[in-house]
Amino acid sequence: MLARRTSMLLLGAAIVLGAAPAMAEGRVSVYTAHKAEIVERLIPEFEKATGMKADVVKAGSGDIINRVKAESANPQADVIWSIGAELLEANSDLLEKYEPAELDKVDPAFMGKDAAWIPYTGILTVLMVNTGKLKPEEYPKTWKDLGDERFKGQISSARADKSGSAFIQLGTVLSIYGDDEQGWEVYKQAFDNFALSNSSGAVPRFVNDGEATVGITLEDNAYLYVKGGGPVAIVYPEDGTSALADGMALVKGAPNPEGGKAFLDWALSRETQELVVAELGRRPIRKDMEAAADLKPMSEIKLVDYDIVWAANHRDEFLEKWNELLLSR
Repeated sequence: MLARRTSMLLLGAAIVLGAAPAMAEGRVSVYTAHKAEIVERLIPEFEKATGMKADVVKAGSGDIINRVKAESANPQADVIWSIGAELLEANSDLLEKYEPAELDKVDPAFMGKDAAWIPYTGILTVLMVNTGKLKPEEYPKTWKDLGDERFKGQISSARADKSGSAFIQLGTVLSIYGDDEQGWEVYKQAFDNFALSNSSGAVPRFVNDGEATVGITLEDNAYLYVKGGGPVAIVYPEDGTSALADGMALVKGAPNPEGGKAFLDWALSRETQELVVAELGRRPIRKDMEAAADLKPMSEIKLVDYDIVWAANHRDEFLEKWNELLLSR
């Protein structure tokens, strides 16, 4: 349960209960893929800063887009908050373009060209290892290493058809090795060792608790467990990884567009971005800010050129192949 002025519904419950749109000027309806604990930390700050109240629906990225599509004739959400930029890019017809007050402070590297979505935070895909199960010399160092037989059933990953971050993982491998036979073979070798979950948030917990030896997750998810003293370490793949923005956007036909704009302005503000960096381990997308001091400098991480337009245009094709891999296991 959230702070007393905030209501949050899981997607299924929201469908059953028929969550009302935020019609009043002082309420904003927010659909998000953020973890519950992040919502609980940040939404009260939004309410305090703006005097508005937030009704939050939390679900996986794919489920959020599916719901917004289903509601497009009568939109119920004002804002989509924190889902993969490539998913927003692929569904730009559901979005209303808006330029927040401090958009000029955003690092151009995170911006989409003429995009209807807005960068929110910088996210990196990393490997997370349980240090009680592996010695440093045994850590997987590359994406190819994940195909090693010793990791059979010991790599925790979310489903790419349910999780925006898991789709980015797939896209990252294909960006490095090609979206042809070679790239898919590298991914398949790793995929055959996956223990799949419906939630990306479960992956770092499984690794921390020793239920999995390795997890593929977002840097901030792993970082919070490292910072908390868990038996885990972060590995940045030596063959490359992706650094992208997760995004947010105003929903086309939003019942309270002005409330939605106020939310987007707040999320991009320096005050909110400082919270995101200090407490959540995300990397800022603002040019006037630095990442947490104990995160590995970006200059020391091998990054792949991940084209979100390419990922968006091939999303259905890639997910069809992904499901074929699942059925053939």
